[in-house]
Amino acid sequence: MSHLAHPLIASRTHQSWYWLSAALLAFLAWLSLSSGAIGWDWKLPIVWLLPQSMTSDIEQLHITVVTQIRLPRLLLAILVGSVLASAGAATQALCRNPLADPSLMGVTGGAAMTAVAVIALSAHSPYIHEAMVAPAAFIGALAVTSLIYKIANHQGQIQITTLLLAGVAINAMAMAVIGLFSFFADDTALRLMTYWQMGSLAGANWPAMQYGAPLVMVSIYALFIRRKKINALMLGELEARHLGVNVKRLKSEIIFIVALGVGGAVAMAGMIGFVGLLVPHIARLLVGPDLRRMLPLSLLLGCIIMLLADWISRLIVAPSELPIGIVTALFGSPFFVYQLLKQKRGQHA
Repeated sequence: MSHLAHPLIASRTHQSWYWLSAALLAFLAWLSLSSGAIGWDWKLPIVWLLPQSMTSDIEQLHITVVTQIRLPRLLLAILVGSVLASAGAATQALCRNPLADPSLMGVTGGAAMTAVAVIALSAHSPYIHEAMVAPAAFIGALAVTSLIYKIANHQGQIQITTLLLAGVAINAMAMAVIGLFSFFADDTALRLMTYWQMGSLAGANWPAMQYGAPLVMVSIYALFIRRKKINALMLGELEARHLGVNVKRLKSEIIFIVALGVGGAVAMAGMIGFVGLLVPHIARLLVGPDLRRMLPLSLLLGCIIMLLADWISRLIVAPSELPIGIVTALFGSPFFVYQLLKQKRGQHA
């Protein structure tokens, strides 16, 4: 076979993964809209497109459940999954290490710490209200991201051991502060904070998304249009400069954009870990490390994993619901240990 045929075959393979991921995402979206605590009906997602004779058995209550509960939940899962996946891919490119992840680095913990502070203090102060949760989560994520990057950066190189240890320390401090606020919170705020720390999409509704969704969408778009520059950064700072990339400015932009997206996601859905670690690895295995191909697939896979985890969380303990952060941690933790062992074997080799 001619060498000229290899790029064409690779391009077709990559496109097939995109189409397959898009089809799986559409199926999971249909499954999410058609199933729930009130039962399952395949017609619910397309009830407006069907003739009256086929929808006469569908009650108005079921339609209201789809439009006011399931549809916001579906969109929230798509937003959170895509932003965590893109933030994970950008963080790994920034650190040039596949073990970097916003949740492991303490970024999620920092966002949660400031968001919980707003939730706890809103019951005691008339000047603090729910609209401040999303901006507070962004400020916490930005502060932690900047701090960790400065701690782990040594002569332009990111030390992964320092990065992970700093993340462990900041996560421990964040959990301590959250515990302190939980100790002094009233019963209503405590119940909300406890459930929110485990991550959940159960509180999805149109009013609650109006504050965090713009932050998430801006973050996704900003990372997507910078994927070529971030790709150059993966080659090394010197090589990126030779390609015309303003490395210092790009690093600052990545830190700010990741904090923006993670803060918005945490404000809307709580602490959901390991998505940013797991998804870029899967995309990298399927289409390679080039961010021009890997980042779009990561967006699709992030939505898929989030919808799948949400469906599992609703199915396992039905009619109750398991926090989605528990599901992602159960699958993500073994994968993280596997990656650590794989990197260890590579270092010894």
